[in-house]
Amino acid sequence: MKPSIRLELLASATFLSAASFAVADEAASEVANLEAMTVVGSAEAVWTLAGAAAYVDAEEFRERGYTNLGQVLAKVPGVYVREEDGFGNFPNVSLRGADGTRSEKVTVMEDGILTAPSPYSAPAAYYSPKPARMAGIEVLKGSSQVRYGPQTTGGVINFLSTEIPEDSKFYSRTTYGSFNTAFNHSWYGDSVDTASGRVGYLLELHSQTSDGYRDIDFGGDSGFDLIEPMLKFFWEPDSALKQRIEVKAGYTDFDANETYTGLSEVDVRSTPDRRYAATKFDEFESSQWRSYLKWIGEPSDALRIESAVYFNEFRRNWDKLDRVNGTSLHQALLNPALIAVLDGSAVGTTRSTANLRDHQAYGWQNQANFKFATGSLEHDLAFGARFHYDRADAQQQVATYNALGNGGFVLSPGQPGAITPNGINETFATALYAEDEIQLGKLTLRPGLRYELLELDYTDKTGLQFAGDEHLFAGGMGANYELDAIRSLFGGVFRGVASPSPQAYLANGTENEESLGYELGYRHRGDFFNAELVGFYTDFDQLISTDAGLGASGASASQNAGAADVFGLESLVQYDAGQAAGWSLGLPLYLSATWTTAEFKNSSSFLAGGGDAIYAGGRDCNEIPYVPEWKFAAGIGLSGGKWAMNLDLHYLGSSWGSGWNGSPRVDNPATAANESTPTSRDGKIQALCQFDLSGHYQLNENVKLLAGVQNLLDERAIVSRIPEGPRTNAPRMIFGGAEISF
Repeated sequence: MKPSIRLELLASATFLSAASFAVADEAASEVANLEAMTVVGSAEAVWTLAGAAAYVDAEEFRERGYTNLGQVLAKVPGVYVREEDGFGNFPNVSLRGADGTRSEKVTVMEDGILTAPSPYSAPAAYYSPKPARMAGIEVLKGSSQVRYGPQTTGGVINFLSTEIPEDSKFYSRTTYGSFNTAFNHSWYGDSVDTASGRVGYLLELHSQTSDGYRDIDFGGDSGFDLIEPMLKFFWEPDSALKQRIEVKAGYTDFDANETYTGLSEVDVRSTPDRRYAATKFDEFESSQWRSYLKWIGEPSDALRIESAVYFNEFRRNWDKLDRVNGTSLHQALLNPALIAVLDGSAVGTTRSTANLRDHQAYGWQNQANFKFATGSLEHDLAFGARFHYDRADAQQQVATYNALGNGGFVLSPGQPGAITPNGINETFATALYAEDEIQLGKLTLRPGLRYELLELDYTDKTGLQFAGDEHLFAGGMGANYELDAIRSLFGGVFRGVASPSPQAYLANGTENEESLGYELGYRHRGDFFNAELVGFYTDFDQLISTDAGLGASGASASQNAGAADVFGLESLVQYDAGQAAGWSLGLPLYLSATWTTAEFKNSSSFLAGGGDAIYAGGRDCNEIPYVPEWKFAAGIGLSGGKWAMNLDLHYLGSSWGSGWNGSPRVDNPATAANESTPTSRDGKIQALCQFDLSGHYQLNENVKLLAGVQNLLDERAIVSRIPEGPRTNAPRMIFGGAEISF
């Protein structure tokens, strides 16, 4: 991307943001707390939206001791989170059947700001905000296509960071548990009135460390360390204009002794917590800076403006095993002789590749809301514009080791090799949208349209440059009709689009993934009983099939792979039997259920031909991998004045590890040669049912004691076969600790 374009972007942001401060309306009401825009807004707002959504409040998942995004979102219908490490450090999120690899088909935001390292140039990049430091998490499915790009075929997840408190407050939660897993989340904040207006600030620190539960042959570390400080500040000037200026700066330092390599089919079932000796050098190191400067103003009761300038930077290096005796790992795990080299009992050679990535993303986004009436119609018209630049610079370094046959591995002479370039992806995106919320009595309509212009650049590892533009259109119509004070119907039709990386689009000829989604739902909201039932259908076209092992490197092997149909039913029922009966005890109950059928159609030669893609080996009517037919979550709680207990059940049905929908292709020699490379990524993802038990006791006004057991019955199953072979969920884990606030 030309430097002049970046300078023009920042100059425009500075000028226009400054200009917005000049807007004033003496009739504006007195300064009050101006909260930033959100995707959903609150748990209450979910019931009035013209589309399926969820709001998960932090109190709900903190009560259960959840720090893993899969656990946090288990209750939300239509959301699937595939595990890799058992602690949620590398979540793979899918909404309604979209490919969940590295959450690349989901628009991920924090406080309404894009937070994926390079959301356009390399959306699958091994970073997700940590839910344990959040005040809440918002999920928007079908209707996300209008306001929240760039990935609109899969929906949006918005993480809400800790809010600045209205008054002086200190909070700290500390727990310790199995595998020396230590957790802390602490913050202090205050808001005060000054001569120049109201000022607020927040200082926060979040950390987690663990020895890990996997045992490496002949010894080694499988744990991780995480630390995340954050600073927030706002100022609401004492002026005629009702306005708020807010600044946030946060940092993440994360180091994990994690590997791509799974186990053989025999080993994963007999010793699920094992890791092969050859993986002991594998390590993931990353750091992320995230920051924004927001201005929010209400020149009048009819006009609201929010403007934000943001800058994020993400750097990481994953040094990991990727070959043994020259064979890829997903093939080697089907060969006993190569497994012997991996576990350290045979001589041979292994290769590790350090994948170094440098991501930058910055931009300027705006939204203006105008409220007006035309006859009997009430309008809330939103206009939005975002100018965004991101870049993903890839490098790699290869090292060869000699396996000594006694558990030892030593670097070969002259290793590691030189650091070499592996391509640069860059995108400058201009996004525009308009959405009108039209109210006529009990009926609310929300038509909207989104347009994005992507200016793409790709430089390959030889220095050859490619450039081109993409034009993306999305949008649709949602509606909500209030049958009465407690019941409503809602539905909509929405077109979504997911763009490939510049490399995939410019060098590979990969086209945009498209979707046309329909949903129809019913809501019941009462004092003690709430329920929602939604039916949906999504027609995907030009599916982008991501490289199952290299998806985070810029989707180098991504290609179009035909189409798919996804049908589903989502339901959530919540009832407090204790309140309904007038008891002094609370007895909250919930049941969440999702039924989905997701199948390929019009499969392409690439999809059928296989390769390393997650959809490899697919055929018409085969199931999309990692989308189980059934997902359930259920829970029962019991609470008194100072104590509470919760028992939660999470169930995921079986699915497939690839588009092949069968056992590893090496098991069928008659067809293996015609079905591409045999791979341990094929095979079943097993059904899994887990129970969690948690509780607390309020010792006094300031101290709460906590404890819990996750995976109470120690149920184990294969939950993933990518990147490189099968691996299981985490074992039973126990924790205890305290929460302090004053």
